[in-house]
Amino acid sequence: MENSPTDTPTETAIFAGGCFWCMEPVFDKMPGVLSVLPGYTGGTTPNPSYREVCEGETGHVEAVQIVFDPARVSYRELLRVFWRNIDPTTKNRQFCDYGSQYQTAVFYLNEQQKREAEESREDAQRSNRVGAAVVTEILPASEFYPAEEYHRQYYKKEPYHYQRYHDGCGRNWRLKELWGRETE
Repeated sequence: MENSPTDTPTETAIFAGGCFWCMEPVFDKMPGVLSVLPGYTGGTTPNPSYREVCEGETGHVEAVQIVFDPARVSYRELLRVFWRNIDPTTKNRQFCDYGSQYQTAVFYLNEQQKREAEESREDAQRSNRVGAAVVTEILPASEFYPAEEYHRQYYKKEPYHYQRYHDGCGRNWRLKELWGRETE
């Protein structure tokens, strides 16, 4: 008999990969991922709104909080997928989104996550095909604030708009340039 969700030991990962709309489906489809929640973290404003974060004055970045079953998917595997879905060579920008709220980062929750994140950043530096410096930060996790309900599962709620946005930003082209066939 399979364990119920309350019996399953879980872990949490927090990644900032630019627009959280585009990071949510990447992790949502992974076996062992139990939930993916878009939100804001890393800043100073308590309980920020989307509008406040977009204005760039809160210090927060758009991020996803991932709850996963470590018996089914490792933190290291989540990191591998994270790197292959971002451009780690740009600061305060991801594809067509500009501003400090789109900076990429890994927010670690313990020393093991920090170590694995740092190792994975070194791997990303060695394996990106353009050879540019990786500027993605590895930072201690701070308070995570869930995004407003209308942002959650946006790719399912508004599939046409989401797909136009995703494709129109040149995301797929840049990811293939950076990672080749390794993109997810």
